Amino acid sequence: MTESQPDIKTICFERNLAHPPSKVWRALTVPAFLEEWLMKANFRLQHGHRFNFQADWGHVDCEILEFETERRLSYTWGDGTLETVVTWTLTPAKNGTLLTMEQSGFKKDQPRYYGGALQGWPRFFDQLETALARGD
Repeated sequence: MTESQPDIKTICFERNLAHPPSKVWRALTVPAFLEEWLMKANFRLQHGHRFNFQADWGHVDCEILEFETERRLSYTWGDGTLETVVTWTLTPAKNGTLLTMEQSGFKKDQPRYYGGALQGWPRFFDQLETALARGD
């Protein structure tokens, strides 16, 4: 975890994945693949596209800010109160891909959101590895 400003917190997780960046990219951008490990989404890879992730507990509203195919994907992540940015970075590695996820913008008066992200993202990463291992 890193903190960029005294009142704003950022979390960062990294995982070495034994899969090429092209496959990891599909897991981050293909709706059916996203649903396997993260949540159901009406995702479309297009600058400015607004979409949401849906789960039994509710939904998260997002908007694609930027992407560079198989390298970087950034989108907003919020619910009206929470306003953060999730950025995925894919770095080719000797045996696959180093995947980095950074979620920035947690305000100091949002400990529930911050704590939820700290607990939730490692589970999502585990589910991602399982989905990648199953194949295409």
